Amino acid sequence: MSALLVYAEDAPASKPEAHTSAEEIAHQLSRHGVRFTRWPVRSEIGPASGEAEIMRAYAPEIEALSRAGGYRSTDVVRLRRDPADPGWPEKARAARLKFLEEHRHAEDEVRFFVDGTGLFALRIDGKVLLVLCQAGDLISVPAGTRHWFDMGSEPRFCAIRWFGSPEGWVAAFTGDAIARRFPGFDEVAARWR
Repeated sequence: MSALLVYAEDAPASKPEAHTSAEEIAHQLSRHGVRFTRWPVRSEIGPASGEAEIMRAYAPEIEALSRAGGYRSTDVVRLRRDPADPGWPEKARAARLKFLEEHRHAEDEVRFFVDGTGLFALRIDGKVLLVLCQAGDLISVPAGTRHWFDMGSEPRFCAIRWFGSPEGWVAAFTGDAIARRFPGFDEVAARWR
C-alpha cells in the first residue's frame, strides 16, 4: 500500500500525520512541489521481464513524461534477491547504504515503480515526508530537494528512471545524519502491510 507519513523535522518520535489514498498523497505532496501519481501496472510484466520489455510496455507514458519534463534518457533499475548469489546479503547492504544518507541532486529524481516497494524521505519546509511507494507509483522529487531513499533490509523493486543528464543525477550528500532519526523502510512497510 502506498502511504505518506508527515513529521516535523525536529520530532521524529512524534505520531505522524498519515495519508493512504493516492489522491490525498498526491495532494499533500503537490503542496511541496513533489509530483505523485499512479499509473496502471501492466499485467504482462513479471519478475523475469527484461529492460526492453518493460520500456516497450510503458512506452507511451515514458515518451509523454520525457517530453513534458525535458528528460533525455530513461533506464530500468532492479534489485531483488538472487538465491544463487552467495554475496547477496553484502550486495543488498551496500546498495541500501548508497542512498540512505540525506542528499540532493542537480536535477529532478523521477521514478516509476514497476514492481516492489521503496521509501522516499523528503525534507521540505521543516517537515520530513516519508513516501512509501509501491508498484504503479510515480514520484518526481524536484531538483535540490534534500532527501534519502531506503529500499529496506531485503530490497525488492524494479523502477523506471528518467534523466536530464548523467551529471545532474550525481548525489551531493549534505552530511546531516537526519535519516538515522526517522523510521526506515522496514518499520514503515510493516505498519502499512
